[in-house]
Amino acid sequence: MGRIAVLGVFVADAVFRAERMPRIGETLLGTGFQLGPGGKGSNQAVAAGLQGAGVDMITRLGRDTFADMALGVWARAGVTPHVTQDPDSYTGAAQIFVDAATGDNAIIVAPGAASDLGPADIDANRAVIEGAAVFITQLEQPLDAARAGLAMARAAGVATLLNPAPGQALDDDMLALCDYITPNETETQDITGILPQDDASIARAAEALKARGVRCPLITLGARGVFLDGHGILPARAAGAVVDTTGAGDAFNAGFAVGLARGDSAERAARRGIITAGISITRHGAAAAMPTADEVQKGLEDAGWV
Repeated sequence: MGRIAVLGVFVADAVFRAERMPRIGETLLGTGFQLGPGGKGSNQAVAAGLQGAGVDMITRLGRDTFADMALGVWARAGVTPHVTQDPDSYTGAAQIFVDAATGDNAIIVAPGAASDLGPADIDANRAVIEGAAVFITQLEQPLDAARAGLAMARAAGVATLLNPAPGQALDDDMLALCDYITPNETETQDITGILPQDDASIARAAEALKARGVRCPLITLGARGVFLDGHGILPARAAGAVVDTTGAGDAFNAGFAVGLARGDSAERAARRGIITAGISITRHGAAAAMPTADEVQKGLEDAGWV
């Protein structure tokens, strides 16, 4: 299996659960609390590492307790850190509200030291990026860092994967650097102006992404599954009762990246991503919910996708 280079953010997730979401100005009594590792890039690195991939994590941290948490969770998942630590900043943190009845969530992220990621960090990790089979990034760190990483990977013939979250408008030059892009419904609308609500609008949105330079768009559709260009909607497969969707997108992206690093087709890689996400949503937390290689393999076998 080829290596996966991840550019992204670590944050410590402070997860609050309640019977419903709070209204503005309202104080609710919660039903649970959990503090653990998160951040889209870190979650994806951990999930890929747990599936046996060689993973390199490029980011910035502070020098604090949350940085210790990051380094510990990466070590346990077999992720190799490529980290600059800034003693004058803080390691990122996120406040996550989870509706206990539905598993839906709302999130505020403060990236901290990772806000200073830039092209210099990409240059410093050229060997890591150019030596990877897959390069994956998101939009929690500054856009110029993501753009520089995608450009370096593309120039070296590395498969490029952009998870465009949190959603924002992206220019054509950025999209043209993406072999694969994995927006959800709202992120798709942010990029294309089209909300993928039905088969026709999903297809229009995918064509709009391709017209702007993306080689192969995937649109994640929550409980419906994932639209993969050329294959239609691949159905979701929850491994049990849904309790927390916090890390579902990260789980899908990691499983997809692992599939690509294994040399699988985009369809087989997407099915691996679906199984990874389908297991993660049956557990609480983000990084803590990511399945092992054996669990994913069993899920693929149970689905008849091997």
